[in-house]
Amino acid sequence: MHVGLNLVFLVPGETGGMETYARELIPALLEERSDLRLTAFINREASAAGEGPWTELVESVLVPVSARRRTDWVRREQLLLPSLAARSGVDVLHSLGSTAPVRGSFKRVVTIHDLIYRTYPEAHFGIRSVGMRLLVPRAARHSHRVIAPSESTRDDLTRLLRVPPTKIDVVPMGVRLPSATASDLNDVRQRYELGDGPVVLTASAKRPHKNLLRLLDAWAVIPEERRGVLVLPGYATPHEQELRRHADALGIAASTRFLGWVPADDLEALYELARCFVFPSLYEGFGLPVLEAMARGVPVACSGRASLAEVVDGAARLFDPESPQSIADAVEEVLSSAPLAERLRQAGREQAQRFTWSATARGTLEAYERALKS
Repeated sequence: MHVGLNLVFLVPGETGGMETYARELIPALLEERSDLRLTAFINREASAAGEGPWTELVESVLVPVSARRRTDWVRREQLLLPSLAARSGVDVLHSLGSTAPVRGSFKRVVTIHDLIYRTYPEAHFGIRSVGMRLLVPRAARHSHRVIAPSESTRDDLTRLLRVPPTKIDVVPMGVRLPSATASDLNDVRQRYELGDGPVVLTASAKRPHKNLLRLLDAWAVIPEERRGVLVLPGYATPHEQELRRHADALGIAASTRFLGWVPADDLEALYELARCFVFPSLYEGFGLPVLEAMARGVPVACSGRASLAEVVDGAARLFDPESPQSIADAVEEVLSSAPLAERLRQAGREQAQRFTWSATARGTLEAYERALKS
């Protein structure tokens, strides 16, 4: 079987969970099926970066487009990619980023990670929100199989886009701890001015649907002497300035840290320092950050919305993400109760072990086979 991977959306270091998906899925597919031939269709940014399984492990074909120019990317994905894929002789083209060509002589599979553009349109900035409203339904309609990472996303696809359930394959993502070694913990405390108190960590894109404004409201509810420091790493977005202003207005700027991008070894140190990982998102198609924290043995307090309750399956302290008091109560309980924290550590590790990239690869290969038979 010759499978093409549509990665024209992927800008290394800027694509979040979808980049993790591509990085982990490619080697897992090759390990599961030694006779599988993969060809990755990549953009100029990924080609220039050089590093990545899409160039190091498989054949790659350059699609002459800059993914940072949204309209150019969409046009080339629809008009140029089908001919490049046909010329390469692929049997199946798998689009990994929720959008996909609507035509081609090959079978088409698309992974639709979520329908945030419908449920929380403010999550995407500018023209991207409009584009997703046009492109994702077309991808779902014209693909032979649709992969969803959770039952929750499958239900959204059937309810909002009227995708037949028989056309959808639910294939959860996996989780794997990175090879990075944690930086010296004392050094990290000093460099990021974390003090000696408890560290509460959240790791997510700074976008409105991640609900970080209410997390800041919850942080202000917790008495100052029990707070410690709330750490928010991650690349900046237009929403970050609103978050910073909100923290100032609440009087909690001294106990919050907006760190921006941090090196992998520093991030591992932050996980080791964290007494609680908090994730207040209003909507997730899967919830990989929660699994990554649980795999590291960090007690998790998270929203019970969308796929999150499905993914954690009792291994986290759930809360109502629209109630700052509920968020605050959950975080305080994890920080103050050693038995609860230890139970969550153990349960989280056990739950995370259920999600492997090998299983993701097997489910994906089954979707390819179904597409070929359709």
